[in-house]
Amino acid sequence: MRKIKLALCDDHTLFRVGMSTILGQINDFELVLEAGNGQELIDKIARKLPDVVLLDLQMPVMDGTATADYLRENYPLIKIVVLTMHDEDRMVLHLLEKGVSGYLLKDAEAGEVEKAVRKVMDEGVYLNEFVSKAMLRKMTNKTTITKPVNAFYNSKILLSEREKEVLMLICEGLSTLEISEKIFLSPRTVEGHRLRILEKTGTKNTAGMVAYAFKNSLV
Repeated sequence: MRKIKLALCDDHTLFRVGMSTILGQINDFELVLEAGNGQELIDKIARKLPDVVLLDLQMPVMDGTATADYLRENYPLIKIVVLTMHDEDRMVLHLLEKGVSGYLLKDAEAGEVEKAVRKVMDEGVYLNEFVSKAMLRKMTNKTTITKPVNAFYNSKILLSEREKEVLMLICEGLSTLEISEKIFLSPRTVEGHRLRILEKTGTKNTAGMVAYAFKNSLV
């Protein structure tokens, strides 16, 4: 059985030791790389390429946001799961837009970390209750929602009714197979809709697409 290769990037040694112990207890997980900051991760990553990076945000030398930008640009196939103490809604949506696949708080249970890793490997995104609530607050709090002026926002985006339906189900956390069974389409057709939505929204992955949808009231 192929193991899921993990990298852990956090500047707190005790946290890394604890997380390393937890990950080491999961049979098909292999921690191939540890780093104390983003620059150290980048310096090592080409030699020990992971499937998933567990990434802290606040670190010296190179922080998590800059590291995520570098990884998305240079290693787009690597999944990024943020593991942090920062629980601001703005930060959650910002990082999902940047293409991270999941966002966990450091007080998460060990089982949730395992679940997040498996989910991003299988489906490309992990949306837990915390992230879903952040998105919902952003969507419903109309007094704080403003249309961004950067290139990420496209006010002329047009989705077909089927694409809107698929997008809604993706935002509910359904997998491609689950969506195909629910709306009676083949998984290949559902995946085609997902790829077209990614192209139309200009987003990098499913997590970014979901963040875009909530931020711009598409669902």
